[in-house]
Amino acid sequence: MAVAFLSAQRSKDPSSQVGACIVNQEKKIVGIGYNGMPNGCDDDLLPWCRSAEDHLDTKYPYVCHAEMNAIMNKNSADVKGCAIYVALFPCNECAKLIIQAGLKEVIYLSDKYHNTPGMIASRKLLDMAGIQYRQFVPKRTQIVIDFNSISKFGKLNNTTE
Repeated sequence: MAVAFLSAQRSKDPSSQVGACIVNQEKKIVGIGYNGMPNGCDDDLLPWCRSAEDHLDTKYPYVCHAEMNAIMNKNSADVKGCAIYVALFPCNECAKLIIQAGLKEVIYLSDKYHNTPGMIASRKLLDMAGIQYRQFVPKRTQIVIDFNSISKFGKLNNTTE
């Protein structure tokens, strides 16, 4: 789940940074993704707002969800039988992708849109396909990455990476 959250930090969405991490049966990472615009589409030229008079002036017709990007960015032949960790319970469109990709389990942190039609449809699809889903219960509330700390390898170099 921490990798999903770290991946989410790459999203330019000002209201919802969502990340996803796919792991195989050995718990090895085979794909990660975050919500963002499609490859080759300048995310500075497309809207990021949640509501507007014209639906085409919102992010929804354009943004790719973290689950889609994790499936598409996989680093193995397929993700059949794998589990996906995702910050937010997947919408019905992502549930379809999860099913078609052959994932076996969804582990999510938040289900804040639980009673919306898209989430109800998502659970119905996942149930019908026999895909398990469960809420992640963290053992700790935060993980701190301190790039200024001194490790056993010595001080960090002053590079731009």
